[in-house]
Amino acid sequence: MYAITGITGKVGGALAEELLAAGKAIRAVVRDRSKAAIWAVRGCEIAVANMEDAGALASAFAGTEAVFILPPSEFDPKPGYPEARRVIDAVAAALAASRPTRVVCLSTIGADAPHDNLLTQRTLIEAALSALSMPVTFLRPGWFIENAQWDLVAARDEGVIHSLLFPLDKRFPMVATRDVGRQAARLIQEEWSGIRIVELEGPTRVSPNDLAAAFSRALGRDVHAEAIAREQWEALFRAQGSANPEARIRMLDGFNEGWIEFADAGAHALKGSIGLQQTIDEIARG
Repeated sequence: MYAITGITGKVGGALAEELLAAGKAIRAVVRDRSKAAIWAVRGCEIAVANMEDAGALASAFAGTEAVFILPPSEFDPKPGYPEARRVIDAVAAALAASRPTRVVCLSTIGADAPHDNLLTQRTLIEAALSALSMPVTFLRPGWFIENAQWDLVAARDEGVIHSLLFPLDKRFPMVATRDVGRQAARLIQEEWSGIRIVELEGPTRVSPNDLAAAFSRALGRDVHAEAIAREQWEALFRAQGSANPEARIRMLDGFNEGWIEFADAGAHALKGSIGLQQTIDEIARG
């Protein structure tokens, strides 16, 4: 039995698809039972648990061969990341109580960054789960290509993508979420000991200019990239409703300045098979 948190999302859903295809039994761990109906129809067990509820999570993880942890994303965290810490404490306690044979946790590029930033939330969960006496794999993917969903309207209507990543010709490690789910499915079926870190990016790195060109091909119109100046970010994020934009700003600094990067510039990172154009074409089709 494989317990999967985050199964209603893109990564967790892709992971579940792979495991079902391999004939594995799945327990879908969800906050809202109604959102798991599609998985129940496909034969998955359903367990209801909030990611801050250690007791409910322990019950959901009990008797499983392996557990996939997908921590919820908090894009506007309070200082000190109290939201993430509550989840981390609950997950660590639940795993310690239920003791699955092995764990795969979705982490991120930048979990080892030298400066505090939005991705520090994953640094914290890596530290907590590394203290458990069970095999744990941290899967660190690059920037999700699907983040470009936010650029679709401007690309379609204005012929521009407004980029927070720059220089515009700099290529960043990106990956499709389906590749992340597929890799997680392979990893969770393996046997290993101790702690291991697996880095994952797409078949090629992607610049903002590459993103614009992919949208141009997908939409059949000219699309170009324009950088949003850093001094405009705080006001922009606050206008979008952010109360604590500094962590997000520092994350973007990390990508742009190069201190959020894979070890050895990705020389040993695994490579996915789903390319930029395929992913953008899917976004454009809706």
